[in-house]
Amino acid sequence: MNINLTTIRSQVEIIVRELVKAGGVEAGHLLVIGTSTSEVLGKHIGTAGSEEAAREIYAGVEAVREKIGFFPVYQCCEHLNRALVVEKEAMLRYGLEQVSVIPVPKAGGSMASYAFRHLKEAVVVETVQAHAGLDIGGTLIGMHLKRVAVPLLPSIRQIGGAHVQMAYTRPKLIGGARAVYTIDTQASDRTCD
Repeated sequence: MNINLTTIRSQVEIIVRELVKAGGVEAGHLLVIGTSTSEVLGKHIGTAGSEEAAREIYAGVEAVREKIGFFPVYQCCEHLNRALVVEKEAMLRYGLEQVSVIPVPKAGGSMASYAFRHLKEAVVVETVQAHAGLDIGGTLIGMHLKRVAVPLLPSIRQIGGAHVQMAYTRPKLIGGARAVYTIDTQASDRTCD
């Protein structure tokens, strides 16, 4: 498969903008990104990591992050138990627990390794509960999303050879037949004691 790396950045920027808009992602929110650069290149996950593809994906995320101010959180591969690379500021703000490891392409993955070297004061944490997530290449980011995850179909369903999935989260809906979920909805005539 012949992949044009120059289109990756713009495609990632487009789908991250869609996710931010649909999910109401704001400054200070966590957006988890799981990426198989091997899958982007049309290879099997974990077999052909690419710093070049990672650079383009990172640039696409950064283009949106600069305007919105969310914290990107990059998921490592299974060899680091899907730990996450995040800026120290986000770790402190969310009370996340730092772990001792430095992601490298063969243990952490090319994307996490690239992010670790380029994020401001990067650290690795074991887990997060992110507000939204982007999965490029089937890296299984769901374990790092807050409840309740809402799937979102991107306008671009594939980046290179990798399938793309996205989700944002919303608060749990609680209550029953009398519950009101939006401000403009009128409450029932019945009262509770």
